[in-house]
Amino acid sequence: MRSNLQYSEAMALAARGLNARQIERRTGVPRSTVRDWRKGLGAARRSTRSGTCPSCGGARDPRRLCRPSYGYLLAMYLGDGSIDRVRRTWRLRISLDSRWPGIARECVNSMKAVFNENRVLLYRPDTQSRCVVAVVYSNHVVCLFPQHGPGPKHRRPIELANWQADLVREEPQQFLRGLIHSDGCRFTNRVRAAGKTYAYPRYNFTNASSDIGGLFVATCDQLGIEWRQMNSRNISIARRDAVARLDRFVGPKR
Repeated sequence: MRSNLQYSEAMALAARGLNARQIERRTGVPRSTVRDWRKGLGAARRSTRSGTCPSCGGARDPRRLCRPSYGYLLAMYLGDGSIDRVRRTWRLRISLDSRWPGIARECVNSMKAVFNENRVLLYRPDTQSRCVVAVVYSNHVVCLFPQHGPGPKHRRPIELANWQADLVREEPQQFLRGLIHSDGCRFTNRVRAAGKTYAYPRYNFTNASSDIGGLFVATCDQLGIEWRQMNSRNISIARRDAVARLDRFVGPKR
């Protein structure tokens, strides 16, 4: 009987568009077995015990770990994260700006809380740029982030699994905080009218994926935060009461 890790790896490669022959070459699992798995055969015998990972059958269900941190980390992945295969495991990387050390620290702490048995690293790949990268290696990466797939996120559908949607509804503030920390900003908007200059704080969220934008506005709606669609990529939050609500759990980047 094939291991749960082989099953998880084969299904992840299938989700990326590889055919049975290509999966066989990478994993050693016979293509006939891969075809059966893709048809759903063998799924019954892979049903897992309560408390185990429903995706790969691992000893624990990683979705039970530190829910507030998961909502934040999910949002950071959707904005600035990437997942790739490294040898016999998976790697989650989130690109950050060194100008905001507080956000980098929060991202690293969220990774440590979710992947509490794995080492989390923060490094600077290029000393000439402001980019820093938080990274963790784990076989559960693709279980926790099923949105992983080939190509840029804005060129493929991004939908939350039912269990992810439940966690986001339970911790909407952390999810919205992560989205703004990755692809949003708070700034002072200045408008000149009738010879006078008016200044007021405002939030903007920018993402090329309409699906991720949809997750942003849906979470705003849940929290009663009024928003406005500026164009296909940009969403603005400018009403005083809406900005005040965001300031309670987001605020300026630090």
